[in-house]
Amino acid sequence: MKTFCAAAILALSILPGCAPVASAWAAGWTASEANDRIMLVRQEPPSFGLERLEGHARLFPDVALFVSKKGLPDFIAEMSNKDRHYLILYYLQNRHAYACRTNIANRHEVEFAGPYPITPKEYRTLEGFRRKSELVNASRTTDPRL
Repeated sequence: MKTFCAAAILALSILPGCAPVASAWAAGWTASEANDRIMLVRQEPPSFGLERLEGHARLFPDVALFVSKKGLPDFIAEMSNKDRHYLILYYLQNRHAYACRTNIANRHEVEFAGPYPITPKEYRTLEGFRRKSELVNASRTTDPRL
């Protein structure tokens, strides 16, 4: 019985150490899914874009501060280039976008630029994505088969 209790205590003390590994794996997996994509940021139901934005806000407090001041963007886009990671935040109502550049080696360094005007073509494309998402979301809430 003592051996079982000792083994159980040892197992319980090791398990919390697995959480950062699982989180890191999930962050890496979602980063590869997000690279070079435009993602809708929606709270209900939570979108992949919201999940990615929240992840960036946890890693980079300046991103969290920026979003707390400007509000949630309608869309984000992510891309990486060598040692830099870029996050573009699109605010359709104001027709502005902001660029956020992070240094992968230095997780505390964040540079912001903008606002940049969203072109009419970009606006139409993003607004079309949003409308389509709203239609799909509405059909899921009204159609019991989905």
